[in-house]
Amino acid sequence: MILLLTKVVFSQQYEIFGKIINTKGDPVSGAIINVTPENLHSISTQNGTFKISGLKRGHYKIVISYVGYKIEEQSISIPNTANLVVTLKPSVELLQEVIIEDHHASEKRREESHNIEIVNNQFIEQNLGGSLMQSLRRLPGVSSMDIGAGVSKPVLRGLSFNRVAVAENGIKHEAQQWGADHGLEINQQTISEAEIIKGAASLIYGSDAIGGVINLKSISVPMENTSGGNLLVSAQSVNDQIGSSLNIYGRKTKVYFTTNGSWSDYADYKVPTSVVNIYSYPVQLNNNRMRNTAGQEGSVNLTIGYKTDSLHSNIHLSGYFSKVGFFANAHGLEPINVDRQLHDADKRDIQLPFQEVKHLKANYHIARTGKNHLLRFDLGWQHNLREERGPYINHGYMPETLPDSLGVAETLERKFIKNTVSANLTDQFKIHNHTFQSGVQTSFQKNEIGGWNFIIPEFTQIQSGAFIYDKWKLNEKVLLHSGLRFDIGHINSKEYYDWYKSRILDQETNDTTYENLQRATNLNKTFSNLSYAVGINYNLKHFEGKAHLGKSYRMPTAKELAANGVNFHTFSYDIGNQNLHPEESYQLDVSGEFHYPLWAFQLSPFVNYFPNYIYLNPTPFFDFEHGAGNQIFEYHESEVIRFGGEIHGHYKIMESLKMGVIAEYVFSEQLSGEKKNYTLPFSPPPTLLFSLKYTPNITDKFMGTYFSIDYKLTGKQSRIVPPEFETEGYSLVNLSMGTKLKWNQQWVHFTFRVNNLFDKKYLNNTSYYRLINLPEPGINFSVSVKIPFTF
Repeated sequence: MILLLTKVVFSQQYEIFGKIINTKGDPVSGAIINVTPENLHSISTQNGTFKISGLKRGHYKIVISYVGYKIEEQSISIPNTANLVVTLKPSVELLQEVIIEDHHASEKRREESHNIEIVNNQFIEQNLGGSLMQSLRRLPGVSSMDIGAGVSKPVLRGLSFNRVAVAENGIKHEAQQWGADHGLEINQQTISEAEIIKGAASLIYGSDAIGGVINLKSISVPMENTSGGNLLVSAQSVNDQIGSSLNIYGRKTKVYFTTNGSWSDYADYKVPTSVVNIYSYPVQLNNNRMRNTAGQEGSVNLTIGYKTDSLHSNIHLSGYFSKVGFFANAHGLEPINVDRQLHDADKRDIQLPFQEVKHLKANYHIARTGKNHLLRFDLGWQHNLREERGPYINHGYMPETLPDSLGVAETLERKFIKNTVSANLTDQFKIHNHTFQSGVQTSFQKNEIGGWNFIIPEFTQIQSGAFIYDKWKLNEKVLLHSGLRFDIGHINSKEYYDWYKSRILDQETNDTTYENLQRATNLNKTFSNLSYAVGINYNLKHFEGKAHLGKSYRMPTAKELAANGVNFHTFSYDIGNQNLHPEESYQLDVSGEFHYPLWAFQLSPFVNYFPNYIYLNPTPFFDFEHGAGNQIFEYHESEVIRFGGEIHGHYKIMESLKMGVIAEYVFSEQLSGEKKNYTLPFSPPPTLLFSLKYTPNITDKFMGTYFSIDYKLTGKQSRIVPPEFETEGYSLVNLSMGTKLKWNQQWVHFTFRVNNLFDKKYLNNTSYYRLINLPEPGINFSVSVKIPFTF
C-alpha cells in the first residue's frame, strides 16, 4: 500500500484568495465556501478572508453561504481567477448547511445512472421515528420491516434481509441481518448523511446489494479552526421514549476529531385496541400496551483524522448496544400462557423474552489525491454479539429441565457471535473524458453459536471481488456508464449434534435407539459470479433522464443452506437447502425528471427478473417428533418477475406554500416452483402520499420555520403467499412543524411531530408482527430540541 501511494505524481496546483462582505461592506466571518466538482471547502476568517488550495487548471463553481444570507454562486476559471470579493445579500430562507447538502445531492443524482435518494441529518430530525429506517421511509421506494416501535430493518421496493446491503463510512455493516426479527443495529443519531441506491448495485458493493444499498456516513469533517457541537433531546408518547445525543467536534488546520454519545430508553408501546388476536386466541392488553416491548439503545463514536489538500486519513471507533423485549404473547409454544401480572407491573421493565445486541467497530480510512487519481483504502473490524433470551422451553426429546452439565444459562435460548474483517482498495482516475473507478474488496467472517436452541450452525465465510467502472462524459448533456465485476466466495459450516438424545426408529428392523440427532453436516461451498452494468444520463436545463441495466448477485446465507430447528419467534420449523445456487437478478431502472421553479415531476419505473429467487417456503407438514408441532418451512428457489416504480412531484402554490405527491407500486409473481403464480412474502401494497408544507418568514429571530401535513393512502394487499393473510387498506394523517430560534448567537432547532393523528388501527404488510395479526403503534406525539454550541 505504501509503495502504491508513494508512486503518485502530483500535478501543478493553484490557490485562490477572496473576501466575503455583506451589503454594508462589513466582513462576514464564518461563511462557508464550497468548490465543486472537487468538493473543497473553506471558512471565512474574522476579517472575511478565505483561501482554497489544491486546485488544478479548469472550470469550477464556487458556492458561498452563511446563516441569514442568500446563497451566492459564481463560476471561476483556474488559473485566470486568483482573487474574489463576494457580497452576500440578507435572507431568512434556509440554513447554509442545508443548501450545501442539497447542491451536493442534486449534482450526484445528475451524474449517477442509479436511482438515488440523498438526505442529511436535518431530514432525519424532521421525520424522526423510533429507528433509522422508520425515519427514512418517507422517501420514495423506501419502507421498513418493523419489530415493534423501536427496531426495524430496511426494505427497498419490497426487498429486504440480505438483499439490501448497508454500508457505513465505506465498510459494509455486518450484523445478523438474516433474521426477520433482527434490526439494523445502527443509531440514527450518529448519521450525518444517508444515500439510498434503489436497484441492482452489486457492481460496486458486491453480494447482498442485489436490491439496493443504504450508504450511511457518520463522519463529517469540521471546518478549519472550528470547535463546538450540539445536544439533541427527544421524546415520544407512543412508548414514552426519552433520548439524548451529544456531539462534539474540533479542528485546527489539519488534525480534527468528532465524538458522539447517544442513549434512548422506551416503554411498552401502545396500539389502538385493548384486545389482539393471536392465531384466534384473544389476548387482553393492559392500557393498550404491547407487553414487554420496552427497550434501551445506546452508542458511542470517536473519529480522529488528519486532512490536507491531498491526503485524508482517519480512525473511527464505535460501539452500539441495545436491549429490546419481544412481545410476551408472541413467543414460545403457548402464547396464551403468559404471566400478565409480572409483565404489566411496570411498562418500562424488560422481562423474558428479550434480545440483547452489542456491536463494536474499528475502521481505518486513507485517501490520497494525485495526478488525475484518487486512491482510497478502507480497513474495518466488526464484532457483533447477539443473545436471545427466554424461558427454557423443552420440545421433542429435550429434558424437562436444563442440565447444569451443559454449561448454558437456562435463559440463553440462542447466541450468535460474528467477527468480521473487511478491506477495500479503490482507485479513481481520469483519462480524457473518462472517469474510471477500479477496486478490490475482501472480507472474512467467523460465526459462532451458543444457547440451548439450535437454528444455524457455526461457519466461516470468505468473500472477494474485483471491479472496473467507467463514466464517460460524451458531451455536456450525456454521460455513459459501464462496469464489470467478478466475485468469489466460500462458506464452511460445521456439523452440529443435539446436546440431548432423541428416539431413532429404524424403518427396516423397527428397532428403536436413542442418539444425539445430527442437525447439520459439514458443508463446504464455493460460489462465483460475473456481474455487469450499463447506464446513461441525459441532462438538460430542466430535464434529467437516466437508465440503468445491471446484473446482480447474492451468495446464499448459512441459514438458507443449513438451518434446521424451531424458530420460536415465528412459530415455525426452518430447514435449509444445501443445493441452493447463488441468487442472480437482472434489473432495468429508468427515471425521468422535469424541474422548473414552480413545479417538478419524476417518474421512476423498474423491472426486475430473478431466475432463482431464494425464499422460505411453507410446507403442508408439521414436525411433532422434534419440532413441537410447528409447521415446517423449507428454503426453495423460484423464478420471479417484479416490476413497479415511484412517482414524485411537487408544485409551489406560492413562495411559502408547496404541495407534493409520492406514489409507489410493486408487483411480484413467482413463475415456477410450489408457489407458482403467488407473490413474494412481505410484498408492499400500493401507497399514495399527499403533502402540504408551509414555510413562512416570521422574524429575524426565527429561521427555517415550517408546518406540514401528510395524508397517506395505503391500498389493500390481496396478493399474498401462505401463511400470510390479506391486509386491508388504510389511511393515515401525520403532522409536523419546526423552527430554528436564534439564541446566544446560535440557532436552536425545535421539531414537533404527530404520527397517526386519528389513532388508526391498521396492519402493515411489511411488519414482522403482521404475521400474528398485531396492529401498528397508535397516535404518537414526538418532540426534539437541538442546541448547537461553539468553543
